[in-house]
Amino acid sequence: MTAPASSHSAKEDTSVPPHNPAFVLHGIQDVRFEDRPLPEECGEDEAIVAPKATGICGSDSHYMCHGRIGDFVVKAPMILGHETAAVVVKVGKNVKNVKPGDRVALEPGKSCRVCSECKSGHYERCADMIFAATPPYDGTLAGRYILPADLCYKLPDGMSLEEGALLEPMSVGVHAVAKIGDMKPGANVVVFGAGPVGLLTAAVAKGLGARLVIAVDIQEDRLQFAKDKGLVHDIYVPSKPNQGEDKVDYQRRNAAEIRQKFGFEERGPQGVDLVVDCSGAEVCIATGVFLLRHGGTLVQVGMGKPDITLDMHTILTHELTLKGSFRYGPDVYRLALDLVARGAVNLSSLISHRYPFAQAKEAFKANQTGKGDDGNGVIKIIIAGPTANDEF
Repeated sequence: MTAPASSHSAKEDTSVPPHNPAFVLHGIQDVRFEDRPLPEECGEDEAIVAPKATGICGSDSHYMCHGRIGDFVVKAPMILGHETAAVVVKVGKNVKNVKPGDRVALEPGKSCRVCSECKSGHYERCADMIFAATPPYDGTLAGRYILPADLCYKLPDGMSLEEGALLEPMSVGVHAVAKIGDMKPGANVVVFGAGPVGLLTAAVAKGLGARLVIAVDIQEDRLQFAKDKGLVHDIYVPSKPNQGEDKVDYQRRNAAEIRQKFGFEERGPQGVDLVVDCSGAEVCIATGVFLLRHGGTLVQVGMGKPDITLDMHTILTHELTLKGSFRYGPDVYRLALDLVARGAVNLSSLISHRYPFAQAKEAFKANQTGKGDDGNGVIKIIIAGPTANDEF
């Protein structure tokens, strides 16, 4: 059952259920509700939290539909979910940043904290990362979750738990734009892919002071949604390839048409400084290479097929920088929370559908089909946390 999207309400549910039901993936399209043991104790630097709002990520759906993402394979039952905000239930004796009853956003990845990557400030690269709902580790769609307390970020009074849950996908965009892309204020930015991460990435670039942010996708309704909600400055739907047109010729033409449409130049301050690809599609990445100004940067966020063809001559002679961006690292959550708290990014505008925990299966079905039970297209779905009255 869905409900219309709305802003933070003082009536949001912050109750802590007395049990620990979990939404568990057993195999492809095989999800079940299960009662898990209720954790009573946590480590001295940890927190026990009660998840209250969880967004459905593309990775959750991918594991459900395919049982794997690349080398990450579901080999045992796994609780889904990692885009989550929660209420703190208990903290260890050393914890000072949060206390029971606090509303918090969860950063759902625990790094080892001692390897060279962690110590150099790139814990997102940690080989021993324990990330929620990434095999073999359980996720957050349950009555309880335990994590290091420093990965709990207290939400300000004016921010809803639902917005707190969306800080996770937003942090992917913050990391790509601010940390990996090193975007400067006044930059021209083009984002390929208008899924939730793409829209949030574009909104982040705009919120951080880009001069012009353009979203590109073949789904015009998603683009119009982004423009109507003020997430981007403008939008672009690419033309289709001509019959018999070579794919590289199409990529070049596509880039030229975008450049002409928005007055971008091939060099200098009127060019495209930063391209962020959130689609994973070869045509988008290759078009981005041709679109960038000389000396520009392309940041790859979307995961598509591993083998693609790019014009290395253009990359070399234009001195382009290509970077990968994976999850998020130090200080990213803080920046994401700040952008939302001061109104630079409107997270609640992305929430199109809401489901109670007991209807998590229906929520995932809607996410997969792209339409809710109200017949409207899905942008972002939020699943509420378990309540004391849930029965399975």
